[in-house]
Amino acid sequence: MIFRTYRVQAAVLMLLATALASWGATAGEVQDRVQARGEVRVCIWPAYQRISFRDPRSGQLSGLDIDLATALASDLRVKLRFVDSSFVTLVQDLQANTCDVAMFGIAMLPQRMEQLQFSTPYLQSDIYAVTTRTSRIVRQWSDIDQPGVQVGVQAGTFMEPVMRQRLKHAGLVSIHLPQTRERELIAGRVDVFMTDYPYGRALIESTEWAALVAPPKPFYTLPYAHASKPGDVEWRAVLNAFVARIRQDGRLETAARRHGLESILLN
Repeated sequence: MIFRTYRVQAAVLMLLATALASWGATAGEVQDRVQARGEVRVCIWPAYQRISFRDPRSGQLSGLDIDLATALASDLRVKLRFVDSSFVTLVQDLQANTCDVAMFGIAMLPQRMEQLQFSTPYLQSDIYAVTTRTSRIVRQWSDIDQPGVQVGVQAGTFMEPVMRQRLKHAGLVSIHLPQTRERELIAGRVDVFMTDYPYGRALIESTEWAALVAPPKPFYTLPYAHASKPGDVEWRAVLNAFVARIRQDGRLETAARRHGLESILLN
C-alpha cells in the first residue's frame, strides 16, 4: 500500500507536468493584476479547522493557510483580501477570477489538475474517519465498509470520489452545506464521516464526543498545494518561489507547528 501511495503521488506530478506543457507560457496576467490593484485576493474555505477557519463567534480567521496567505501578501508588498469559497465552487471561483489564488489545503486530485494549476505541494494527508466515542457501529477501520453502514463525505472534497470508488458494501452520503458532517453524524443520519488529518485532529481536540479512526496502513495519501487559474505560468512561478522561500527561512515549519500540522509537512 505504501508503494501505491508513491504511485499516486508520481501520477499526480506527471499530470501536472503534462498540463503545464499543454497550457504553454502565458504572460503574467494575475501578477500584473495583483500589482496594479495593490491587493491579492485569496480564496479560502472558512470551515476548515487548522487550515482556514473562521470562528463563528469572533469572526477571526486562523489556520496554517491563513498564516501563509498573510506571508504571501507581505512578500508581494500588497494588501490581503480573503474571499469565501469551498471545494464545490473552487474551480468556478478561480476560473471566473473571483480570487487570484486558493489557499485552503487543496489536494492535488487528477480531476482538479485538469482544470487548475498548482504550486509546489507543501502538505500531504491520508484519509481518516470520524465517529462518535459511543458508537457501536464503527469502532475501527474495518467496520466502515460493511453492509448498512452510512459513510458521510463533504461534497466537493477529494474524499468524495475516492470513497465512491473504494466502498463496496457501505452506502455513501454526500453532505452539502448548510448541512455539516458533524450534525449528520450526531443525528444518526451517517454512522461515520471521512476527513483528513488537519480537520480530524482539530475536531477530536475541540469536542468530547468525536473519535478519530486512522487507517491501519496508507489508504489514499495526496499532496496539498495552492491552486490558481490555469495558463499563467508566471503566476505559478511566483507561488512556487513563495513556497521555496517559506521552506528555506522556516516560516512554513513555524506555521505548521503553531497549528499542530508539522507531522504532515512535505519537505
